[in-house]
Amino acid sequence: MTKAGFQTRAVHGGEKPDPATGASAPNLAMSTTFALDEPAGFSINDFEGELPYIYTRWGNPTVRMLEAKLAALEEAQDCVAFASGMAATTALLLTALDAGDHLVISDVNYPGTAEFARGALTERGVVVTPVDTSDLAAVAAALRPETKMIWAETPANPILRLADVHAIAALAKRHGTLLAVDSTFATPAALRPIELGADFVVHSLTKYIGGHGDALGGAVLGATEALEPLRTRALVHLGGVLSPFNAWLIARGAATLPIRMKAHEQGALKVAAFLEAHPAVPRVNYPGLKSHPQHALAARQMDNFSGMLSFQAVGGEGLARRMAKELRTIHFAVSLGHHRSLIYWIATDAMMESSYRLTGEALGRYREFAGDGLFRLSVGLEDSEDICEDLDRVLGGKPGA
Repeated sequence: MTKAGFQTRAVHGGEKPDPATGASAPNLAMSTTFALDEPAGFSINDFEGELPYIYTRWGNPTVRMLEAKLAALEEAQDCVAFASGMAATTALLLTALDAGDHLVISDVNYPGTAEFARGALTERGVVVTPVDTSDLAAVAAALRPETKMIWAETPANPILRLADVHAIAALAKRHGTLLAVDSTFATPAALRPIELGADFVVHSLTKYIGGHGDALGGAVLGATEALEPLRTRALVHLGGVLSPFNAWLIARGAATLPIRMKAHEQGALKVAAFLEAHPAVPRVNYPGLKSHPQHALAARQMDNFSGMLSFQAVGGEGLARRMAKELRTIHFAVSLGHHRSLIYWIATDAMMESSYRLTGEALGRYREFAGDGLFRLSVGLEDSEDICEDLDRVLGGKPGA
């Protein structure tokens, strides 16, 4: 698979016909325990090297198939799958960081990550410095001798701000610091951070890679040796284990990721252009638009602009209440990356209170993208004309039209 094309890796990565039956589709091994040919240890610490299948919390063949597929897509040495994106995130942070370590983290990212870093990590003695990771000088200025990790998210949720992964990776290497990149919005169809020098890549598999809104999952990818503590300590002892059924569903979704991402991008480009020209929309944030302040970086760094955009709109929260009642094609719902379009209102003041706590210049930079609030839109696989019509009817103030 290492020499195969991206679409071929998506279809065949991690899979092979069943040796007993010849079944072409991957098996679903729902068993929690596995029969052994001879006695084995009762603790994972009793084993060295590759583990036999003993207990699904330690390892499962269906989950391992998914991990191999994801590693092929990201061109990573290895992958550890978890029960959710947050399970993957917390496992990596808790495993990599100890009391006294310093974490430099994007000041705008997935709210669960921001809240965990500010809360649980700091309570455990980790020093956390939020920084605008689109500003390389700011990242460099935040580094200290005790900095253990830089955490970037690109594009950043929800404002679609980008981080230059190659530049930050070079900075991290000079400093002897780990770099982890949450690449959920981009997916490996758009961005493969390890190729650019990152140590770890994190995904919420619930989103684009699963792609159908019916299975929670998460993953951390990187070098096999670096992932070993996650597999033998975080996964086994924290217990954020991915269900084999969810792994099977996500792997089936991952097989069509390349063609879905092409369609998501095509639709998002049309919807973003429509919104940018709409009189009720003062700003659209989409890396594929030339108006995005980092469009040149997006064109250089990303193979696909993805299907995520956000926009400011006249009416704010009142408009959000109308959307929840009147949208027909688009679902007013959280999450993203599904085959159906999803939209949600994210108020700036509420985000500052609950998740980001930005002040001063940092808050000003956020408001440049978000104003007093924005709508995050995950453009699905519907006809773009139908998505635009749905938005236009609500934005245009024509209820019931």
